[in-house]
Amino acid sequence: MAAFSCFPLAARCSLLLTAALVLALSHGAHGYGDVGAGLSSSFYDDSCPNARDIVRRVIQNARVVDARIPASLIRLHFHDCFVQGCDGSLLLDNDLPAIMTEKEVLANDRSARGFKVVDSIKRALENACPGIVSCADILALASEISVKLAGGPRWSVPLGRRDGTTTNIESAKNLPSPFDSLETLQEKFRHLGLDDTDLVALQGAHTFGRAQCQFTQRNCSAGQDEETLANLDTITPDVFDNKYYGNLLRGRAPLPSDQVMLSDPVAAAITARIVRRFSGSQKDFFKNFAASMVKMGNISPLTGRAGEIRNNCRRVNRKPY
Repeated sequence: MAAFSCFPLAARCSLLLTAALVLALSHGAHGYGDVGAGLSSSFYDDSCPNARDIVRRVIQNARVVDARIPASLIRLHFHDCFVQGCDGSLLLDNDLPAIMTEKEVLANDRSARGFKVVDSIKRALENACPGIVSCADILALASEISVKLAGGPRWSVPLGRRDGTTTNIESAKNLPSPFDSLETLQEKFRHLGLDDTDLVALQGAHTFGRAQCQFTQRNCSAGQDEETLANLDTITPDVFDNKYYGNLLRGRAPLPSDQVMLSDPVAAAITARIVRRFSGSQKDFFKNFAASMVKMGNISPLTGRAGEIRNNCRRVNRKPY
């Protein structure tokens, strides 16, 4: 910001300085992890007051027939936010040449799932509040509700995101991998404004759900199909708790990218102490996980008049079908 002198018009200059400060703060509010970026937990209180209850009901019904759904839904939110911000771009299907789906990049292909549940949530919300709740917000709400239903913490979800109208394949190709080193994971998280505590806390989402055996440290047993599922937490695979960190301490984390938080040569000085902290206190883990989820959920949201509220999470509105 350019400097300027206040003398001798002190009163007028005071007003100018105040306006400049407000402008600077308003621009700063759009940084990573800042809830001030046009989001509010009360965003739908008037326009769709039952939004959370509707999302919860659909997830509860889906969970009855598929215990993996809560973990699958939170993974969609992760992989959406890590690409070009939390804008629902991951949900878009191919519409070539304009839209090339992120669902088919290596990190998502044949592993990202839960899209039909998102479709069901969207239909239920459109029936109750047409054109109000974005697909990006559905992912944010579904993540919090999924964690809570599995026994984890509840947090106040900032809402008001709008949906993107583009995808970003090149960025999607750089999503965190099960085989990333600790240094690579740090780089990918820091690029989005997430620190080492966020890294260890958010990796804790692997405390429930499944992964294909081809991505695990032990790989697949002889004769197993590479897509055979392995529990990420062998003790409580469908419960959101802190036992994941105990598995790390015993060297039993299925994913190599989890175990590196202890085994990597630099882990002792960076992430190992946080792993031990969370292993020793579920309350500490829950508190930090909730804070990190809010921080991640505020990565570059579209607000105001940016983007749109999709009628169908798989398609942008401007395209006639």
